[in-house]
Amino acid sequence: MLNYIWPIMIIISVFSAIITNRIPELSNSVLSGAKDAIDLTISIMGMMCFWTGIMKIAEKSNLTQKISKIFENFIKFIFPDCDCASKATYAICMNITANLLGLGNAATPFGIKAMRELQKSNKFKNTASKSMIMLAVINTASFQIIPTLLCTLRQKHGSENPMKILPYLWITSLCALIVGILAVKFFERKNGD
Repeated sequence: MLNYIWPIMIIISVFSAIITNRIPELSNSVLSGAKDAIDLTISIMGMMCFWTGIMKIAEKSNLTQKISKIFENFIKFIFPDCDCASKATYAICMNITANLLGLGNAATPFGIKAMRELQKSNKFKNTASKSMIMLAVINTASFQIIPTLLCTLRQKHGSENPMKILPYLWITSLCALIVGILAVKFFERKNGD
């Protein structure tokens, strides 16, 4: 779908620039937009490399296993069909931890690993299991203690206090997470699972 949307938007932009006689503004925007995109990518890459490295150190030092123990009761409640000693549970815990730190990109590999492990125990290979659906919801509506990516973007674009939004972000992300979990549990019960 995006393969059609982007070319259409580009064509409309060029056509509008021709009609309104704003070709120089369009070409300036294209050039400055490319430069800004590269600057933003480099600043985000630095932050992501740092936090991904921290996660790797935590994994090698067994800190991640201690964090897994903290989430053990939560995981048992949310994913009742998961074995607490399984690779899937470990990957789920790491995914939740990375999301708590606001590391969406660092959380993705753990989320993919957890989905693969959950798929191995899935009886119906063409349908997502309850645990897979719950993981997708938790990963999408994740609660973030430190939204590193968002704060990096705010700082990059001139915010004087990039962390000022934290209380609002905590409230909204916690509400989204609770509503998501309750919705999954509601539909599980409604479907008789």
